[in-house]
Formats: sequence, structure tokens, C-alpha cells
Amino acid sequence: MLHLGAEDSTVLAGSGREPAGAWRLALGTRKTAREFFRAALPSALEMETAIAAVEDEVLRLADLPAGSRLVTGDTAMRRIAALAGVPRGERMVLSLDAMEALFQRLAAVIEGRPAAHENLPASAGFAAALLILREFMHHQRFATITVLVAAGDDDQSASGGAGWGDSPEPAPSAPIR
Repeated sequence: MLHLGAEDSTVLAGSGREPAGAWRLALGTRKTAREFFRAALPSALEMETAIAAVEDEVLRLADLPAGSRLVTGDTAMRRIAALAGVPRGERMVLSLDAMEALFQRLAAVIEGRPAAHENLPASAGFAAALLILREFMHHQRFATITVLVAAGDDDQSASGGAGWGDSPEPAPSAPIR
């Protein structure tokens, strides 16, 4: 289970019903945006600097259990999946390729293409959330992330600027390392 918080993120991992471990990453959407991005959309240099820092933190998690699947219930991840073209449903499966295509759209916006042309939010929080997810999926070698949507959840705004990194912290069900 991956939860992207505003100031840090939590990973619960394992292959059984209960997590084998829990880890906290010193990466959050608001924190990453605040530390690396000076405007609603980062510059190419700011994004490259953020990529290096996020990559270093993600690589700390070398001991995730084999066979772990990547799952989340985060609103931000649901919005990212929708922006990547994943049909809305109770289980939205975002592939690494679709996530990377979305990141390339963001890169085009960073290079000057209007965000509205790509139907992307002009939001530092969005850029930070997508960056963290991208580096996590690449370096922890996850081919997909499954986004679980709670019954009755009526969030329909995929591109709005509000809510990127505003979700509450989860209560971990295993000690955090």
C-alpha cells in the first residue's frame, strides 16, 4: 500500500493479508513542491533536481518483500490514473507505461506547452505526486499500481488544483522503519 502524504509518504508491503513491514519516506507532495518548485509548474532544472532527490529517497527501500503488489486508495493517485486515461471504477489499474506517458505530457508542459492542451493541472502538488509515483514505480520495479476507490466516493475532478497532497495520514498497521 502506498500513501502519498503532504509531508511524507507511507509504504506497507507484503504478499499476505497483513503487511510484512511498513516504511516511511521523507517525501510528500507538499514538501517536495515546497522544497524544489518555485511556481505552480516547475522548470526543467527544478524537476531534474527534484528527480535526483526523490530517487535517492526511494532507493532507500531496498528490502521490500518479493511479490509485493502496489496498491493505493489515495485521491491524488485516483486523479493521476484518470488523467492517464484509466477508466473510472472501483479498481483502477495504472500501468507503468501509462504513468510514464502522463509524465511525458507533464514534461511537455514544463517545456512550454500549455497545461490546458494536455488537460493537466497547473499545480506543483500534481507535479510532485506524479514525480514521486514515477520514481517509486521505476526504482521499486512495479509494472502497475492498483487504485482502490471506496464505494460512494464521488470525486469527479481529475484536473482540479485542490487536493493534491491534502489527504490525511493513514494509521499504519505495522511498525514503521
